[in-house]
Amino acid sequence: MGCSDETELSVSIVGDLAIRRINRDYLAKDRPTNVISFSLQEGDFSGITPHALGDVIISADTALREAEQGGQEHFERLAFLLMHGILHLCGYDHERSGEAEAEKMHKKEKELFRILKKEGLLSPSGS
Repeated sequence: MGCSDETELSVSIVGDLAIRRINRDYLAKDRPTNVISFSLQEGDFSGITPHALGDVIISADTALREAEQGGQEHFERLAFLLMHGILHLCGYDHERSGEAEAEKMHKKEKELFRILKKEGLLSPSGS
């Protein structure tokens, strides 16, 4: 992904109530969502912590519902949402940049998910 070895990331796993508040207060969307990313490399204060990529917040409640609906393991869905959030922090976008950028992000997600699966890293025990 082009990140240095010193890159840091904050990850929080919360419930629907907490992520709904965050989504409402910071993104003006009064509903729970599966994952939210906040970059520390954009905006007025981006140079303060050069190794801090940002924050990824995942709703375990929403992830569980999505896993059940999609026939996926809960941990696998959490891992996918973490990867999705990290891709946003690395500059990938599927919401504001148009269809070509959304497709680029989708391809990167599939590529990384395939690698994680092949390496056996999509289970809680890592095997």
